[in-house]
Amino acid sequence: MRDRLVGAVLRGEKTATTSLLAELEANQEALPPAGERRSVVDSRDRPVAVIELLAVDVIELGEADTGLARDEGEGFESVAQWREAHERFWTDEVIPGLPDSLQLTDDTPVVVERFRLVSPVSRP
Repeated sequence: MRDRLVGAVLRGEKTATTSLLAELEANQEALPPAGERRSVVDSRDRPVAVIELLAVDVIELGEADTGLARDEGEGFESVAQWREAHERFWTDEVIPGLPDSLQLTDDTPVVVERFRLVSPVSRP
């Protein structure tokens, strides 16, 4: 899955990602600032690109719209598809690792990071 998402970043199809605010809080992480640059790594942990955060917003899950679903670059045709896939991932992969149980509702705070591809990493 990671390589599929990395490919979408490299093609310019993925320009946003969404995570649970509770995950950042559990890890005692602050919201990243706009302007921060990050390395994108593939499934082998090799750097493949550099992205720059353009905006970081906390919204309620129920506020996700078709623009966000499209900008995630995973081919979602509707907000309902986007939400179902994200809720499944968060329920299976994220929530079990949180110190407190979490029920996903329209009011659940999520972090939306919008970014741009700065450059792919060239390989020798």
